[in-house]
Amino acid sequence: MLRSFLSGKIHQATVTDASVEYEGSLAVSLDLMEAAGLRPGEKILVGVIETGNRFETYLIPAPAGKGSVILNGATAHLAKKGHRLTIMAFAQLSPEEITIHRAKTVLLDGQNRIRRISELHP
Repeated sequence: MLRSFLSGKIHQATVTDASVEYEGSLAVSLDLMEAAGLRPGEKILVGVIETGNRFETYLIPAPAGKGSVILNGATAHLAKKGHRLTIMAFAQLSPEEITIHRAKTVLLDGQNRIRRISELHP
């Protein structure tokens, strides 16, 4: 039996822009994605810290080193520039994988620079 566990999380990501006209998804600077172990095209759950809104979408890479967090398409209606997000991905793990799995959490500052990276063991 497989069970769902957090695989990676970016916490306190500040929205830098939004574009309703884009076809959809959340663009995040590639270096931030990689630090959390997240991949382009990966399904994510996003929580908006200021409002409590939650939504699912997928990741697309934005240029590394710029701290970009851009809401695209319909998601642009769910948060505003300056709002903070928690971006989470999950993995389906077997009982054997659970014992060795380590989820990465990347905590950002107000300019989307990495403050801390930690690992969570289930």
